[in-house]
Amino acid sequence: MSNNISIKPISELLGMNFFIPAYQRGYRWTEQQVTELLNDIWDFINKPNKKDDEFYCLQPVVVIKSDDKTKNNNNLIGDWYDVIDGQQRLTTTFLVLKNLERFVESERNNFKIQYETRKGSEDFLIKLDSKSEVDSKKNVDYFHIYNSHTTIKTWFQKKVNEGHTSISSKFITPFLEKVKIIWYETSKKDESENNDDSIDIFTRINSGKIPLTNAELIKALFLNSSNFAQADNEKLRLKQLEIASEWDRIEYALQDDSFWYFINKNENNLATRIEFIFNLMSDKPSDDKYSTFHFFNEKFKTKSEKEINDNWKEIKKYFQTLEEWYNNRELYHKIGYLITVGTDLKTILNEKKEKSKTEFSYWIDQKIKSKFENVNLKEVEYNGKYVREILLLHNIQTMLNNENETNRFPFDRYKKEFWDVEHIHAIATEVKVKKENQVEWLKNNFIKTDNHQNEEFNNKICCTIHDNNLIDENEFKSIVEYVLGEEDNKLQNLCLLDRGTNRSYKNDSFKEKRRKIIEREMNGTFIPICTKNVFMKYYSANVKDIEVWNENDRTSYFEKIQKVINQYLPQAILSENEL
Repeated sequence: MSNNISIKPISELLGMNFFIPAYQRGYRWTEQQVTELLNDIWDFINKPNKKDDEFYCLQPVVVIKSDDKTKNNNNLIGDWYDVIDGQQRLTTTFLVLKNLERFVESERNNFKIQYETRKGSEDFLIKLDSKSEVDSKKNVDYFHIYNSHTTIKTWFQKKVNEGHTSISSKFITPFLEKVKIIWYETSKKDESENNDDSIDIFTRINSGKIPLTNAELIKALFLNSSNFAQADNEKLRLKQLEIASEWDRIEYALQDDSFWYFINKNENNLATRIEFIFNLMSDKPSDDKYSTFHFFNEKFKTKSEKEINDNWKEIKKYFQTLEEWYNNRELYHKIGYLITVGTDLKTILNEKKEKSKTEFSYWIDQKIKSKFENVNLKEVEYNGKYVREILLLHNIQTMLNNENETNRFPFDRYKKEFWDVEHIHAIATEVKVKKENQVEWLKNNFIKTDNHQNEEFNNKICCTIHDNNLIDENEFKSIVEYVLGEEDNKLQNLCLLDRGTNRSYKNDSFKEKRRKIIEREMNGTFIPICTKNVFMKYYSANVKDIEVWNENDRTSYFEKIQKVINQYLPQAILSENEL
């Protein structure tokens, strides 16, 4: 279908005819909804320091020209539009205009509305002022329409009572010229076809999705036939096909979660992901859900072929920049890291515009460095301010340092699966074991040592395990503290792990955690490279016992973190010479 999209002031609706098909829900706006709309418009009209080109925008009205069959069946004379979406707003607008008739000397033309399911609806709306409350109770639509009419009438009277006697100059002119709708007009593929195109469109719009997205509206701007008025038909068709094809390629690329989560800090549920590109380009932060469309609509002033091409090239340039970063292994990891820890993508894009490649690369490194200007690694602890950022950077920089490695850090899995900061060797205060599971926990976590000073404890635990004895809570707590040793919340005892794995072994010692991590990785769970290195003892200079995370292991691990991310730590604990 060809689509025509524009922004129309209310004044352009005057004299038009709108038909509400039977498949549409009846009018149901409440007193609260009507009052909120009027208050919003009033606040906009009285907004101080308003720019001349500012306007209050209602959400889209989607229409299609009524066909001969519709007009013949409903005795419609002249040009009519089937309202596919937005009839609630349209009816309320009619009621506001109806009430404003009382404040002007000469009667203004309103527009007409007729509901297919209410044969006398056009007459009811026209003669509302002479209708009684009894008439309004003939059906539920009339009831709600009459209530909204009364609400609007009361609202205006209240303004008059407050001293706003010049409603004509204070409200009518701004309402007609500065309150606008997004007009989305679609037409049938073939006017000769006797089909229910409007029903198909209505079903699509109301199938649980956002009624009309910014992306749909912007796409209509680019593909409007009127934008290529001076082009011949074949050239027009080819240009529309080119834009539509490139549009689909961009959307397809963004549907790849690896790409999508690289450029998004968190999950970002947009109906069409290309809208994310438009949002990046827009300079109109607003509570209005269609502010991005407004931004692009302003870029289509002449609606010339050149303007269409220039605007489309700008969109492609934004996308191609993101795609270039994604395909560059170093930029992918560093920019992906910055976005993950909270740097706004717009900020990064703006820096890219103003810098050479060398300057931009330097800026990225400095931006990462600025995150840790006052960090002392020895003071970083579990639940501390910087711990997650440091561990994430350690994983990313470890992958980057291996120039022969082709794997990339999976930002999509990191953001979708929710990762925790986890103790490498559990601390006693975390351990919560049911009485019936105590013996099993000891079997999995206790390692007998030759420490003669604690021979009594060793023997007690061995007997408990051998005889399956149950022990009281305080005694078990003492045993846990002995098995797990001193509590350590420092960076040397912390790593990143997906929440599923973490919660499956939170009570376990290093020995049992190591076994479960190996098992889960073999079954397809992604284990971060630095976490895997920890449990494989790759950082340990002298591996005495593969099942224990001892002081030497912790020291070696801490020093490795220091060395890998030292370039980003201007106040590092150890100098490069010491490393």
